Amino acid sequence: MHEQLHPANWKRAVGYANGIAARGRMIFTGGLVGWDADQQFRTDDFAGQVRQVLENIVAVLAEGGAGPEHLVRLTWYVTDKQEYLSALREVGTAYREVIGRHFPAMALVQVAGLVEDRAKVEIEATAVVPD
Repeated sequence: MHEQLHPANWKRAVGYANGIAARGRMIFTGGLVGWDADQQFRTDDFAGQVRQVLENIVAVLAEGGAGPEHLVRLTWYVTDKQEYLSALREVGTAYREVIGRHFPAMALVQVAGLVEDRAKVEIEATAVVPD
């Protein structure tokens, strides 16, 4: 559906794409955090918040007639890079269970803080639904 852009002489990207080419209707989410539909945090566990953020992304995409397979970019903002790295196995499991084995272009940035004090991760998503 989308074309991954990966120079032939580069080492294989694991868990993300270096670039994606896509054509169609674009859907953008705002920065979504790991709270539920009632804007309540159910956990302070990093991987648990990631799972909730990904579920929130899937819910917003569905409102636009899209699914996880339409994702072309995710930008992750985390408050603690070491906490992210320590939870990579659990984060990967949550990602595969919610998004599947679809890996868009991604960036991860450590930030000093997020607007919601309990938030440990915020993710912006871009999806393209083919014409």
